[in-house]
Amino acid sequence: MTTMDHAAYYRALTARDPRFDGVFFVGVTSTGIYCRPICTAKTPRAQNCRFYSSAEAAESDSFRPCLRCRPELAPGSAPVDDARRIADLLVQRLEEGTPEAGIESIAAQFELSSRQIRRIVQQELGVSPIQLLSTRRLLLAKQLLTETRLPIIEVAFASGFASLRRFNDAFRERYGMPPNRLRREASSPARKTRDRETLTLQLSYRPPFDWPGLLDFLAQRELKGVECISAGEYRRTVRLGSRQGWIRVGHIPERRGLAVELSGSLSPVLPALLGRLRHLFDLSARPDLIAERLSRQAALAQAVARNPGLRVPGAFDGFELALRAVLGQQVTVKAATTLAGRLIEAFGDPIETPYPELNRLSPGPASLAAAKPRDLTKLGIVGARARSLLALAQEAFSGRLVLEAGAPPDQVLPKLLQLPGIGPWTAHYIAMRALRWPDAFPKEDLALRKKLGGATPTQAEALSQAWRPWRSYATLHLWGASK
Repeated sequence: MTTMDHAAYYRALTARDPRFDGVFFVGVTSTGIYCRPICTAKTPRAQNCRFYSSAEAAESDSFRPCLRCRPELAPGSAPVDDARRIADLLVQRLEEGTPEAGIESIAAQFELSSRQIRRIVQQELGVSPIQLLSTRRLLLAKQLLTETRLPIIEVAFASGFASLRRFNDAFRERYGMPPNRLRREASSPARKTRDRETLTLQLSYRPPFDWPGLLDFLAQRELKGVECISAGEYRRTVRLGSRQGWIRVGHIPERRGLAVELSGSLSPVLPALLGRLRHLFDLSARPDLIAERLSRQAALAQAVARNPGLRVPGAFDGFELALRAVLGQQVTVKAATTLAGRLIEAFGDPIETPYPELNRLSPGPASLAAAKPRDLTKLGIVGARARSLLALAQEAFSGRLVLEAGAPPDQVLPKLLQLPGIGPWTAHYIAMRALRWPDAFPKEDLALRKKLGGATPTQAEALSQAWRPWRSYATLHLWGASK
């Protein structure tokens, strides 16, 4: 992450934005303790804060680690903190694996031994990989027991347990009761009889939330065959690991949440699926703090007042978003959407769903990495753009380029800029949506600079410093959600 000033770091601290967890640490001079930016302790005064890029730097200034937020558990994003970065990525890989996927297969993806995997996770997260997964699975199981009518055996498998016996034993050990007792005692109004072939859960957010505006943004960039946005709902096909299916997401404002319906085939990968949806719909944002800060600037005050619940649309799949961003270079949004539809028709695997308009899976890096330029140019994609797409696919397929939420922008941006045909605008757009970087700022964007009175890129960069660390939200406000 690029260097921010003291005030920007403090704003991120007051928001307790989880996207900055591991990016910086705060030392509090009045207590001699340093914390993660998500610590639940009372926010210290700005004049008592010192900000550091690593826990080691804070400790070198004689600060002691906080016993509440435990800085040693922060996910690593700093380049000097490779072990923690690897641990964080390993957690994501473990969650996206099917239940039968073992540590050995995860280790192979990172070219590490299973012993190294266990040691890194234990050292960096304080628990073994099995303990980590068990906790997450049990929390999901509690939600399924109280919010759905799934049979308990299906809850066990949907939560990632390999057998009902293991689920029952783990649940009794952790919560001191069998799963069926929790279900009997639960009185959640969300429990309704459902078709056993589907599952419905709720994802919460902090209001206000501009659901219509977010859907409009996504609808303009809809991937034909993969996505469908209509009647106030978002629908799409899904492939996670070896699992395939579909999802349908609607808004329930009276509950301050989104209702997520999914095909039963996706239940084994629920943790990964729900995490991706939180990223896609920006559900972890603090709109109150972001709007309060941005509305202080004259260039943004009116836009923020009109839409205090603006969200920055993320990406369900980082590679998919990057493909769409490259296709959108130097053409209209409508033209890029047409080209994306052709690409999906040619390279996306077919799938059957209850919705006729959802009939393709998004093509992954493997399918495009093996393609030839002529395979793309015959779809109407110009030669230079075709070479960019193939280079992007090859880097992603090799594992050298990681395009997922939480990947460090200071490492990913230079790799993107080295690819043919990808400039700063495209790189920052990908960082904003695929990496979920709240401080991305495509200062070269012409429409953005026109909104700033015809500023040059250098002038736009200077003006944007007052908006940090939420320049991505400032950008969406300036675009008017129409870019």
